[in-house]
Amino acid sequence: MNPVFSDLPVSIFEIMSLEARARGAINLGQGFPEVDGFADVREAAGRALMTQSNQYAPMRGLPILRNAVADFYHRVQGVTVDPDTQVLITSGATEAICAAIISMVTPGDEVVVFEPMYDAYVPLIRRAGGVPRIVQLRPPHWEFSDDDLRNVFSDRTKLVLITTPNNPTTHCFSREQLTLLGDYCQRFDAWVMSDEVWEEVVFDRAHVSVLHIPTLAQRAIKIGSAGKIFSLTGWKVGFVVAEKALIDQVARAHQFITFATPPALQHAVAYGLGLPRDRFEAARAELKSQRDYLAGLLAEAGFARLPTEGTYFLNIDLAASGVTGSGLDFAYRLVREQGLATIPLQAFCETGRDLPVLRLCFAKARDSLTRGAAALAAARKAN
Repeated sequence: MNPVFSDLPVSIFEIMSLEARARGAINLGQGFPEVDGFADVREAAGRALMTQSNQYAPMRGLPILRNAVADFYHRVQGVTVDPDTQVLITSGATEAICAAIISMVTPGDEVVVFEPMYDAYVPLIRRAGGVPRIVQLRPPHWEFSDDDLRNVFSDRTKLVLITTPNNPTTHCFSREQLTLLGDYCQRFDAWVMSDEVWEEVVFDRAHVSVLHIPTLAQRAIKIGSAGKIFSLTGWKVGFVVAEKALIDQVARAHQFITFATPPALQHAVAYGLGLPRDRFEAARAELKSQRDYLAGLLAEAGFARLPTEGTYFLNIDLAASGVTGSGLDFAYRLVREQGLATIPLQAFCETGRDLPVLRLCFAKARDSLTRGAAALAAARKAN
């Protein structure tokens, strides 16, 4: 067995899901909405299933979707890309991440990552033979400094992985932070893979992409997700945008991972990306309302909330809320004694540090949020 995977412990997500199912618990841990999004996009998939080809799609994606992705980014983010040479369609963003890492990293290469981070990064880096170099981001604003980058960049740095907006911290990297990162990537001739799947779930500010940063635009692999844009997380349709040489390289790995993505879903996503802008703004406003509703309940219960800039998630500062012990211990008590599944942020830390922050998903029904907040209040009282 490959030790990269055989030595991995059972993930906290699987543990919490099993605990939740066994106890019939409220699940604010898993990051997906309780209600499917964009009904007309789902209807478009149904029509395409019956009227369009269901055979293998082109490896790089249907032209209609690659054009839609290029047009969407041009209209929404002011980014100009060639749909024929600079866009690749993948079977979900995680597949795109995998293809990017294994196509770029060779044994001994160093890869800079920022912790807390999406849990797929480090295993994929190690599977490619790379060496993760970890920057520990700190609450409440989860920013990095010049000193942080100086300590991890070297002549062996090949790739940098970032997530903005970030799951699990919810923070968005600012233009100033990305410019600082671009200076280091330029100095050390490193590439950057930017996981921007939450780009349409940003609150109270505009999304800043790596493609907006002059020193990063030519050396960046930007990854997006239809599942996050349309609240259809099970669809697993991702897109990669980059310079032609980078797209060609990532495509070489993609062709041997999934090769192609279901064509009906590609047609539907192309339809959805062309919808009027107010549709996306309404969806974001609804999610913001959910965020604010849960935040209000938590404030009433005495919990200190960290800034929530994007994603489906809200984080609470357990230490500042008067909760003692580790975040992991509190999460176990919540699910076993109060019937509420959550995820502690230390589960996203490769270094094993105890980070007393708890992640909650607010893309749920109001009843689930109300009951979840009541369970948290009861657990805090019993602590």
